[in-house]
Parts: sequence; structure tokens; C-alpha cells
Amino acid sequence: MGQDHLYTAALLVGCALVLGGCGFADSRAPLPEFMRAKAAEPPPLEAPPDVKRLVGQKLDSVFTSGSQPTHVRVSAPLHDPRGPGWTACVRAELTSVVGKPLGTQTYRIFINDGVIADRQRIEADDNCVAENYEPI
Repeated sequence: MGQDHLYTAALLVGCALVLGGCGFADSRAPLPEFMRAKAAEPPPLEAPPDVKRLVGQKLDSVFTSGSQPTHVRVSAPLHDPRGPGWTACVRAELTSVVGKPLGTQTYRIFINDGVIADRQRIEADDNCVAENYEPI
């Protein structure tokens, strides 16, 4: 009788281990589709922002007040590959704090939830160089 209990206990533990592994596998597991857990849906994209209006209302988010931006132009918004936001390029003629013309300067802006969240001066190999620009 003692061995029967050991055999039964071993059988129950084995069944529990086997059945415990029957949960759904992640979306990349090599199992039939119905057994895989569904992959998380990506967050929905924001609607493309009105870059002209946004930059026109918030020039101080892109340029310092002393730079006296003129001939401000913007590119069309592009979806930011790093998240749900957008990027666009902004160009303007700028002046240094001592009044010396700096020429045309180009910045990439990052827009999240309709707000200019960041800006960076572009490098020579940035795709802003080849963008089409419209005045604001």
C-alpha cells in the first residue's frame, strides 16, 4: 500500500507539471496561432500636427529670443520612429546675440500630444537637408 501512494503521488506531481506548461505561450512561440498569447497592440498614432501653426505660436520653443528668427519655414510632419509622436524640420535666418548674422539654421523638432517637446540642431547627414519647406 505504501508503494501505491508513492506511485499515485508521483503520477499527480507529473500531471501537475505537464498541465502547468499548457498555459498560452507568447506571440513568438512556435505553436499554432490559437495557442499563442496575442501581441500587445501598438498605441494609436496621434493625428499629424499643424506644424505651421504650432511653430508660429511657439517660436520660443524652437529658437532663443535673442536669435531674432526671420524667414521661418517648416517641413511636413513625419511619424517619429521612436514613439507615437511626430518630427518636423524648421529653418530660419538667425542672428547672434551680438547682432552678427548666423545665416540659415535648421532644427529638427519633436512633437508629442500637440506640443513641441524637444528640438535639436541637425547634423550634415540629417534628412532635413532634403526636405521641402513652406513659410509659416
